[in-house]
Amino acid sequence: MIAELGHFVLILALAVAAYQTIVPLYGAARGDGRLMAAGTVASLAQFALVMAAFMALMQAYLSSDFSVLNVAENSHSDKPLIYKISGVWGNHEGSMLLWVLILSIFGAAVALFGNNLPQSLKARILSVQGSIGFAFLLFIVVASNPFQRLNPAPVEGNGLNPILQDPALAFHPPFLYAGYVGLSIAFSFAVAALIEGRVDAAWARWVRPWTLVSWAFLTLGIGMGSWWAYYELGWGGFWFWDPVENASFMPWLIATALLHSAVVVEKRGALKIWTILLSILAFSLSLVGTFLVRSGVLTSVHAFAVDPSRGFFILMILAFFVGGSLTLFALRAPSLKTGGLFAPLSREGGLVLNNLLLCAACAAVFIGTLYPLGLETLTGEKISVGPPFFNLTFGPIILPLLLLVPAGPMLTWKRAEAWPVVQRLWWAAAAAICLSLLVLVITQRGPWLAIAGIALGAWLVLGAAADLVLRANFGRVPISVAWARLSGLPRSAFGTALAHGGAGILVIGVILLSLWREEHIVALKPGESVAVAGYTVTFDGEAPLRGPNYGGRLGRFSITRDGARIADVVSEKRIFEPSNMPTTEVGLVQGFWGDIYVVLGDMETNGARVVRATYQPMASWIWIGATVMFLGGLLSLTDRRLRIGVPKRAAAPLPVPAVE
Repeated sequence: MIAELGHFVLILALAVAAYQTIVPLYGAARGDGRLMAAGTVASLAQFALVMAAFMALMQAYLSSDFSVLNVAENSHSDKPLIYKISGVWGNHEGSMLLWVLILSIFGAAVALFGNNLPQSLKARILSVQGSIGFAFLLFIVVASNPFQRLNPAPVEGNGLNPILQDPALAFHPPFLYAGYVGLSIAFSFAVAALIEGRVDAAWARWVRPWTLVSWAFLTLGIGMGSWWAYYELGWGGFWFWDPVENASFMPWLIATALLHSAVVVEKRGALKIWTILLSILAFSLSLVGTFLVRSGVLTSVHAFAVDPSRGFFILMILAFFVGGSLTLFALRAPSLKTGGLFAPLSREGGLVLNNLLLCAACAAVFIGTLYPLGLETLTGEKISVGPPFFNLTFGPIILPLLLLVPAGPMLTWKRAEAWPVVQRLWWAAAAAICLSLLVLVITQRGPWLAIAGIALGAWLVLGAAADLVLRANFGRVPISVAWARLSGLPRSAFGTALAHGGAGILVIGVILLSLWREEHIVALKPGESVAVAGYTVTFDGEAPLRGPNYGGRLGRFSITRDGARIADVVSEKRIFEPSNMPTTEVGLVQGFWGDIYVVLGDMETNGARVVRATYQPMASWIWIGATVMFLGGLLSLTDRRLRIGVPKRAAAPLPVPAVE
């Protein structure tokens, strides 16, 4: 009965989404305040209905109701509770329901917290948001019903894909979708502004926090996916330029450009047309990613293999929203007033260069991701575009951007000079170079690219710190005054510094893990050892393994250094029930300076086990950097100026004495 109720409220949500699409838009065109206000009520109603449907599906999973086809195909009564919950979105139908739920959450958030928006603009934003919800609710109801019944119901389910039964991947999709789908708000703001024909500083101030929320969650989601790939898939890498990985990375690049571009619109009234285009492209790339994951055109551990008819439905949604918004942009953008002029060397010029490099990097990823698919569609020829292509194209584009990041905040608006920037940052550059040379002296190892990577990462971290130091005037005023100035800086300044510094930490981790990684693949019998990066990994033996819904073998390893025992780890080879699908669990010792990574392989004819022992230098720095970037975004969101354009709450007026 609950499944039927869930299906019914989805149909009601579809009707409400249609109402939300039409009525507020018509009210804005007529200037009717009551019709425009209907968008707020409809947004909240749509959220409540979709949430009710989502909870109905979750109840079916928690109760192991195998009369629901979706539950029977993706759950099992012996599955741990956390994976019964994550199984709700660990499949195509459930993940689409989560997609629409997050879409409705963002729409309801605009309805509740968008009271500072002009009524007509808010109505149009909610209308566009409602149209997106209508399209995907229609897709769910018509082609991806998560509540379809089975008759007769099986006694037991098939279970969730074993590689998805992992804590990190249980939370990865919700965070990733919050970033993906959250960009729909920037899209709705852009389309609404094009309809109204008005883009100004206030519009940019309104759109920035919504974009920042999406960017922060997308950063966290990508980071969690990378961490899962690192320790779960067993190949020891953190990023493989998989097409589905790229599908989330491309919107992140454009959203990063959008955040910086919106600053120029807010501060100087320039780059209006460009910012509107970025708002459209960011969500368009999210839709492209949705199509790639669900169309069946990709074979990936991240992708949902579904039938092509569903992919065609999503392709039609993609064509409508992307094609329609770009057509509207072509028609209305020329009528938007351009902003103020600025010199090439200025804060505006630096942000323009930032945008161009980010978009060029996104274009390189886009071509490398879609070119093989297009070629196969047109000619039937299959080619593989892997890390070598992306390293040769993406790297040279992103390198100058990283070099210029610390200089950007030092430039003045409208017109700047290079020498004052050099004077402000010379100590950061000198300290970064000295630090990299110190590492070279201590480690006595190359290649030079690794040392350069340390210098680049340190340059980003120290450059971010330099911005705060200069804002507080340390060294020019008494320490007490400087500390007071530092504590009085807006939170967005600290958030920006954290985001830039986090990028530096991530760069160090990526480059050193890529260039200083040491790996040995050997066959070991119990009691035998292998040396890796000064550590000794000893195979202590293996034993049978039994988990709640899997069996297999586990290998025990001890790790020592200079005779001292560092840790004991276990690597497992699991066989999940009832699918009999194998997975490998990594034995991992994490450290601030590097990880020891041990993988139990296959048995050889002589009774030895193939063992892969790897030293992963600075691996944790990758995810520390991503987390710092995420926290920087959240800290910026707490800045009242960023949220509503007011530095602090107005003081209550003093009472006026009565005049007798």
